[in-house]
Amino acid sequence: MSPRQSRSGGGASLFSRAEEAQPLAARLRPRTLDEYVGQAHILSPGKALRQAIENGSVGSVIFWGPPGSGKTTLGRLMATATNRVFVPFSAVSEGVPRIRQILGEARQRLDDGGMRTILFIDEIHRLNKAQQDSLLPGVEEGIVTLVGATTENPSFEINGALLSRTRVFVLQALTTQDILTLLHRALSDGERGIANRRLVVDDDALEVIAVEADGDARRALTVLEASADYVSDGGHITTAVAREAMQLRFARHDKSGEEHFNLLSAYHKSLRGSDPQGALYWMARMIEGGEDPMTIFRRAIAMAAEDVGLADPEALKLAVAARDAYHMLGPPEGYLPLAEMTIYLATAPKSNSSKAALGAALEAARESPAAGVPMHIRNAPTRLMKELGYHRGYQYAHDSPDAFIPQEYLPDDLRGTEFYTPGPFGFEKEIAKRLAWWQSLRDRSAARNAGTPADQGSRADPAKDETKEPGQESG
Repeated sequence: MSPRQSRSGGGASLFSRAEEAQPLAARLRPRTLDEYVGQAHILSPGKALRQAIENGSVGSVIFWGPPGSGKTTLGRLMATATNRVFVPFSAVSEGVPRIRQILGEARQRLDDGGMRTILFIDEIHRLNKAQQDSLLPGVEEGIVTLVGATTENPSFEINGALLSRTRVFVLQALTTQDILTLLHRALSDGERGIANRRLVVDDDALEVIAVEADGDARRALTVLEASADYVSDGGHITTAVAREAMQLRFARHDKSGEEHFNLLSAYHKSLRGSDPQGALYWMARMIEGGEDPMTIFRRAIAMAAEDVGLADPEALKLAVAARDAYHMLGPPEGYLPLAEMTIYLATAPKSNSSKAALGAALEAARESPAAGVPMHIRNAPTRLMKELGYHRGYQYAHDSPDAFIPQEYLPDDLRGTEFYTPGPFGFEKEIAKRLAWWQSLRDRSAARNAGTPADQGSRADPAKDETKEPGQESG
């Protein structure tokens, strides 16, 4: 836990008063590609994007990545390295008139033989269709080079026409080591960083900030600056100070974007994969991120039917009961039945036989939409229908001691089709025994109808009578 002493780089600051007033994260924005930290998979020497920037031949691109991964910084570096005008546009607060103005000014620069223009659109996924369409002529004619930044999957949020005219680069969350590199740079830089504040910073504190930043450089530098303000110049930043400055670290979770669906998917797959640890973690991530617990319950209830099914019929009942308990208790006590349900579903035996049976039955219904209902199981509320044979030959199951009488319930075209096959786990083993018992009764009935002795060779040992219902003691 050795403390680090921040050292001044010496000399007067080259910053203006306005620049000195900027947050640390803004002051430390890299000015060259060599200062840029992270994204080696697209910016290492020899990589296509790096070469395009260095050659000054960049085309329209979209940077897709999490907050604080360097999308805006990279857009600015592209403009600087290629000697182009950088024009920012806010997808939140500006509209089509501003786009037209930007395109007009960019065209004028080209006509005057001036610099080319990079139009940088932050949160480009927030542009509506009309706004996106208004960009097409400028991008297609090369009036501007579009650089879009988004935290959302472009294939879902950006229309195909615009997407086809850009190249998408995926930026990754910075690693802990990347964040530490930036923190050390801030502490050692006397011009743009905070070296002149003569801070003593524990290595453990830097590690905590780097880990808690969740790959977000801006968040890490903001916490470091807040810690410096907390202890004042010459102060000592410990782990406790860093955590105090951090106050509350919000989990990165967008309740309407792609990350929302990623976390739900991770939760569902952890339940299906019988991993209670993973399921609890993703559940907690969603709760901490502000997710509506009803969304989690809906996914869990669907999972109980889809992936547990009849292997444990209690699973669906427990999931519904847990949802009702949450309604009654509210947070935070309501999180207890949510956790209990999560653990139960993750550790329950799994079967998708109900889902498979549903799919097979729906397919058969689509392929045989006009198959007639067999006459013996049709309803016959009128005399005419009875005279026409409706209901004739139907046998009431409860007239038999076994409450089962073999008869056909499928249309003739589907006779003998099996949609449901029980799985090998949990309660479905009992279902398999019941189905086997009923089949034995059908076989005996068929044998009798064919004139074969019903008990030939099959009832020598009453204790092993397979025609008895599972669990029924031999009398």
